[in-house]
Amino acid sequence: MRREEARKKAQALVEKMTIEEKASQMRYNAPAIKRLGIPAYNWWNESLHGVARAGQATVFPQAIGLGATFDTELLGEVADAIATEGRAKYNAYSGQEDRDIYKGLTFWGPNVNIFRDPRWGRGHETYGEDPYLTSRLGVAYVKGLQGDGETMKAAACAKHFAVHSGPEALRHEFDAEVSKKDMHETYLPAFRALVEEAGVESVMGAYNRVNGEASCASPTFQKILKEDWKFQGHFLSDCWAIRDFHESHMITATPRESAALAVNTGCDLNCGNTYLHVLKALEAGLIQEKTITEAVVRLFTTRYLLGMFDGSEYDTIPYSEVESPAHLKLARKAARESMVLLKNNGILPLKKEKLKSIGIIGPNADSRAALIGNYHGTASRYVTIQEGIQEYLGEDVRVYSSVGCELFKDRTEGLAYPGDRLSEAKIVAENSDVVILCVGLDETLEGEEGDTGNSYASGDKVDLKLPKVQRELMEAVAETGKPVVLCLMAGSDIDLGFAAEHFDAVLQMWYPGAQGGYAAAEILFGDVSPSGKLPVTFYQSLEELPAFTDYSMKGRTYRYMEHAAQYPFGYGLTYGDVRVVSAEVIPEEHGVVIQAEAENGGAMETDEVVQVYLKNLDSPLAPRNPVLCGFTRVHLSPGEKRTVQIPVRECAFYVVDEKGMEKEEGSRFLFYAGCSQPDLRSLELTGNRAVEIPFEKK
Repeated sequence: MRREEARKKAQALVEKMTIEEKASQMRYNAPAIKRLGIPAYNWWNESLHGVARAGQATVFPQAIGLGATFDTELLGEVADAIATEGRAKYNAYSGQEDRDIYKGLTFWGPNVNIFRDPRWGRGHETYGEDPYLTSRLGVAYVKGLQGDGETMKAAACAKHFAVHSGPEALRHEFDAEVSKKDMHETYLPAFRALVEEAGVESVMGAYNRVNGEASCASPTFQKILKEDWKFQGHFLSDCWAIRDFHESHMITATPRESAALAVNTGCDLNCGNTYLHVLKALEAGLIQEKTITEAVVRLFTTRYLLGMFDGSEYDTIPYSEVESPAHLKLARKAARESMVLLKNNGILPLKKEKLKSIGIIGPNADSRAALIGNYHGTASRYVTIQEGIQEYLGEDVRVYSSVGCELFKDRTEGLAYPGDRLSEAKIVAENSDVVILCVGLDETLEGEEGDTGNSYASGDKVDLKLPKVQRELMEAVAETGKPVVLCLMAGSDIDLGFAAEHFDAVLQMWYPGAQGGYAAAEILFGDVSPSGKLPVTFYQSLEELPAFTDYSMKGRTYRYMEHAAQYPFGYGLTYGDVRVVSAEVIPEEHGVVIQAEAENGGAMETDEVVQVYLKNLDSPLAPRNPVLCGFTRVHLSPGEKRTVQIPVRECAFYVVDEKGMEKEEGSRFLFYAGCSQPDLRSLELTGNRAVEIPFEKK
């Protein structure tokens, strides 16, 4: 159904409503209007890495892990699977007249905020720190979720618009001050791509203010969305963000003033309860009825586009699609592609036939929580790292195990002394040919402020270190002198200095989803080569970064950092040895194509991500360092060469000035084509230098 047709139908339906009925439909938990045949509808649903919070569903790797795949095709397939499961559940729930929260077709994802600071607790909900990577993966996700049928398969939401990345503890009263250059160069591009290229159906405002304006009632943001980008979908608030107007931001005095400010500025839907005051605001002359009517028309346009009143070709999707074998297979593939090999002295892949015993140690080894991140569904089966390895090895290799320590508490048993599992961990290591040490975080240690999953230790990180008990465990295991493969399960930059010095291999697993244990075993034992790349910088320390509350990009992320990284953005090893051996620039009408030849000089087949970076040699407005402008995955057998073509858009040549305006400036450019970023640290870690291609733009 075209939007014009859906809007006409919405207008005709809304015309029949009383003002009280219209106002009731602007809340996320919209009640039924029985006389018009309108069922109740709860707009709130989540799909960050699978249908969330409504029972059984496929649990894919957390978003940051999906970001590490650098695989747009995969993101589209994952999103399509999520939409299929969402439809299957919606069809089944509707058949039971169950219209509860998390059971609709309006999914509040993806999160395309920029992970600008490693302390941010919600960073693992994003695709990383780079605007280009985020936009490409976000567009693929939205297109996959919304589909290309006669009706929309599910409705996606770009959140949190737009300058939002912590601190979590301050988000209800914080004012993010940001230059127009940083706004348009870093914080807005992904949102723009989702609106202009993917046609995202909704946009969610953030909690914080930006340059003094509340994000959910920002004239600046609404102009950008609706006038500059021609956004035609609906706009909604983050949950209870409008209440913050009068309780925390102090930009209004009463709930009715807050409701009026939001509605008048263009916020159609309230996640929260402040829009219970819409009618009082109307009576006080703070809102006009036509403004309310227009908001409700936009909301019902979305419902018509989803086929909620006239039927949809997706109404027949059966419940058997929920956590189907095909979706589980896809989740396993995504987990394999997400894992990033940071160090390998040759110990990996492990040879099953050469092992008599293996030790699996650490608080995340047998942890379901470490598989799933936040905003997750419920899997029918969770395969932890320990279980995946045990199943892979069968009876052939003896497996010893020890939790080693709790995630952050100083003992595992309440009556025991501190460090009560350290001696067991040492014993396990001493009795093992090799140790798999699984450390890291989970949603109780990095996540969202106020989330019930973060009851004991929540939100942002104070530093880049693992909890003290885990550091002590690492030291104890290192002292045994046994070969150690460190598996890190975390959604952000963790200081790996000790691991890099003392352990034989380091594998970043993120939160790999309910199939994560299977994928881990396949990679550790060489059935599959690791191929993920870091979507964030792993810094040497926080000392080189500006204050957490400073939203300037100076010194932040790989584009503007001034020091060498511990592990750089775009970095990740494989079991092959792929390098770009030659590359050339082919001009096209709307940009250029980088034609690169990649060769696998190693002994194992592998996926690899060929990456293209661009440096403007003339303009002082260009970012300090070369910027990612293209990438593609390629699979290569040992000795195989393959030519890939990577399109680079015309906008990659633009710079953003201090007024936030894009413009062409300079004619001399340098392209880099390789399997990592073209920085000295990546060269030091990989030994592979990117191919440099000078290019003069006429």
